[in-house]
Amino acid sequence: MNESLNLLVALAMGLNLVALGSSRLPSLIRVVALQGMVLGLVPLVMEHEVRGMVVLVAVATVAMKGLVIPGLLRRAMRTANIDRDLFPLVGFLPSLLIGAAGTIGAVVLARWLPLLPEHHETLLVSGALASVFTGLLLLIGRSKAISQVCGYLVLENGIYLFGMLLLGSTPLLVEGGILLDLTVAVFVIGIIVDRIQRAFDTLDTRKLTVLRE
Repeated sequence: MNESLNLLVALAMGLNLVALGSSRLPSLIRVVALQGMVLGLVPLVMEHEVRGMVVLVAVATVAMKGLVIPGLLRRAMRTANIDRDLFPLVGFLPSLLIGAAGTIGAVVLARWLPLLPEHHETLLVSGALASVFTGLLLLIGRSKAISQVCGYLVLENGIYLFGMLLLGSTPLLVEGGILLDLTVAVFVIGIIVDRIQRAFDTLDTRKLTVLRE
């Protein structure tokens, strides 16, 4: 079980770095969608006996994170007629280096935390910390609203991995609540993105700093 779980989490951590190095929005959306689908499989490999509820939530997670939300982002991207984030607040190479350092730091930090014995041999905490850090870096370092939404999604994936630690005691209760919050947040952000595009004819959030009464 640990080998399959660690493989999935390691793949998600690698996708974090790919997201940090992506300047094209379609590629970034595809990476986030793939990461969501990979993480949707995590509950299946963690359970010794696959239960109906686990399968249901795994399918719902894969569908929402891998299909529905990326589809909404692609639609917003086409509506705004943009496909690149050319002038990020933090450059792509520095972002990649910072992200790699943060990933290494997450692995080291996870080794020092007082975890349950069954979690010591997994990358759950390391992957969760690395994904939260990557999501925050995308939120802070990107200038386009759609890129920042992708950062929010990566951050939520990290929280999702943290929730997996409670799979045995509260089966998928945390994940269900997070997924609901995520759905609402993405719809709200979609509305905001649309309003920004209509009002200012750009999705560069740095333009908002020049607003005056």
